[in-house]
Amino acid sequence: MDAVILFVFLGVYLGMVLGRIPGLALDRTGVALLGAIALLALGKVELEEAWTAIDVPTIALLFGLMVISAQFRMGGFYTAVTRRLAGAEVAPPVLLALLVAAAGLLSALLANDIVCLAMAPVLAEGCARRGLDPKPFLLALACAANVGSAATLIGNPQNMLIGQALDLSFAGYLPAGGVPAILGLAATWWVIRRLTGDRWKREVVIEPVHAPPLDSWQSGKGIVLLSLLVAAFLFTPWLREILALGAAGVLLMSRRMHTRHMLGLVDWQLLVLFIGLFVVNHALAASGMLAAAMSALSGVGIELANPAWLFAVTIPLSNLVSNVPAVMLLLPAAEHPLAGPVLALASTLAGNLFIVGSIANIIVVDQAARLGIVITWREHARIGVPVTVLTLAIAAGWLLLLA
Repeated sequence: MDAVILFVFLGVYLGMVLGRIPGLALDRTGVALLGAIALLALGKVELEEAWTAIDVPTIALLFGLMVISAQFRMGGFYTAVTRRLAGAEVAPPVLLALLVAAAGLLSALLANDIVCLAMAPVLAEGCARRGLDPKPFLLALACAANVGSAATLIGNPQNMLIGQALDLSFAGYLPAGGVPAILGLAATWWVIRRLTGDRWKREVVIEPVHAPPLDSWQSGKGIVLLSLLVAAFLFTPWLREILALGAAGVLLMSRRMHTRHMLGLVDWQLLVLFIGLFVVNHALAASGMLAAAMSALSGVGIELANPAWLFAVTIPLSNLVSNVPAVMLLLPAAEHPLAGPVLALASTLAGNLFIVGSIANIIVVDQAARLGIVITWREHARIGVPVTVLTLAIAAGWLLLLA
């Protein structure tokens, strides 16, 4: 056992749990990067070894899809969709259903975090204008974004990682992830509708939200390119990361959208987090300690190669260290044919349990707070816990049928 590698690994994952290192201005990304730097500086990982530890196809796919999301943000697409939804002359329960469906669909095709970042402030403003309480709708946005993102292999970062690492077919995953996601969105609407009752009205004063106006040409270009990209994912054997980079390259060749602004909307923090964790996890695996830990779990009856155990362990681990680090840790145990869908569904749906369970939740709560709307842990858990229990039960039942 290499004590230095173990110390660095435990320090990094403690940072994942806490979200920071006490006494330092380091967030999760900084902690992961610092861990990788420490391993390099201490000679526990060679520079060439560190480069090869990074899963370049996953990073390339993430980057390409982030550029596409940036196109939609700069083109005002998210703003236009949200304002049209919020202004629809329908009863609040119907508005809730439309919001859940829209957030779920957008998150299945575009990164759920970006969907929440772009939609949350505009949604809150629209609800305030109608005299509606923004909280149930903001919570619905976060929950639906998480649930909807489970439907595809491009809906969220952990699904992209799972799809790339396990070489899963985009079309082949759709039945496994799509059915529980659709049923889960219906369950999300039912829980929020039931718990809200008739308490939809609330006077809230919100400053006008400044968001990009709709540019029909730029948004339309993004829609056409995304449609072609998804079709290529479904019907061709071409590598997803190359297709995504190609689409990003087309969008970057713009006469109006400046490259600096487009790249400024790329989530570099997430990309660096991935890179740091790839290096740290590789060091642990190369030392033999990860295999020893899984062997020890097997010795007490916890067989992670068994889909049921993998599902059960993924849920608490995703809430403890966040879903991306949890998936990275558990990928070496993903040997069963259903391991990919198990990891994707369990890690994603578990994210609704608490605010810190997913970045989408944190984004919505932070965006609301900036507008003077405070969503407490208790308020989130009141919705998040039943949504998580119901959606995980649906996913478990569906996976049992597929087994």
